[in-house]
Amino acid sequence: MDEPIPVTRDVDHGTAKLMPDVDRERAWLLTVDGAPQSYVDLDSPTHLEFEYARRLGHVVDTVAEPGLPLDVLHLGGGALTLPRYVAATRAGSRQDVVEADRGLLALVVEHLPVPDEGIALHGADARAWIEAAAPDSADIVIADVFGGSRVPAHLTSVAYARAAERVLRTEGVYLANLADAAPFAFLRSQLATFAAVFEELALIAEPGVLRGRRFGNAVLVASHGPLDTAALARRTASDAFPARVEHGAALREFIGAARPVRDEDAVPSPEPPDGAFSIG
Repeated sequence: MDEPIPVTRDVDHGTAKLMPDVDRERAWLLTVDGAPQSYVDLDSPTHLEFEYARRLGHVVDTVAEPGLPLDVLHLGGGALTLPRYVAATRAGSRQDVVEADRGLLALVVEHLPVPDEGIALHGADARAWIEAAAPDSADIVIADVFGGSRVPAHLTSVAYARAAERVLRTEGVYLANLADAAPFAFLRSQLATFAAVFEELALIAEPGVLRGRRFGNAVLVASHGPLDTAALARRTASDAFPARVEHGAALREFIGAARPVRDEDAVPSPEPPDGAFSIG
């Protein structure tokens, strides 16, 4: 059998590279401009290599009875790691994937076959899509959108949060992969923004990130109904890199005096420090 070889292609927003994992036969790492974007094992779609992806998966696992099909809207596609995970763990789910970089979508479809059932791909801007989408049409919205290594400004405001809330059903849950470091101006503002729209919030992150020791990912969870934070805490605590689940009074204290973000004041997430996520 021929050894898989890396694939490099200029896409709409940078240079994408697919690199095979020498330790797993049909597993691939996707980077854009050197920043890791996705990891996919085609033979084991439930394997979530990146810790933030595992945390998103934990939330997906706990929002409904195991195996129950869900309608999921993914903002940001990458190599379709989470859509593949949902298809494998919740057969019969209907999923829409919105990715602004059409060239990246084409690369992924060409080299990493996508499950035929239930996954629809759309080359479009995330905010434009949710503003035009049918109300009450999704059980989960997962936002993992990065322009390079930064969350775009237009996906950080109260108007954006309201658009996402409109798409969700009454018991729906919004998830976002964010990145920040102390003093957490961006992360606090995002929590304040979603607290202005949703009744319940939780934040999942490694203790070292929350203590300000390093730049890193944090998963924001928002809903109107109660979140099973106890189940999330058990799952995240047992990961290879354990995380904490902050909610309630502790999360309100973390938010402090941060204010919700208006469109006119929105800024992208901070630029990661050199070496935070990039690889050779």
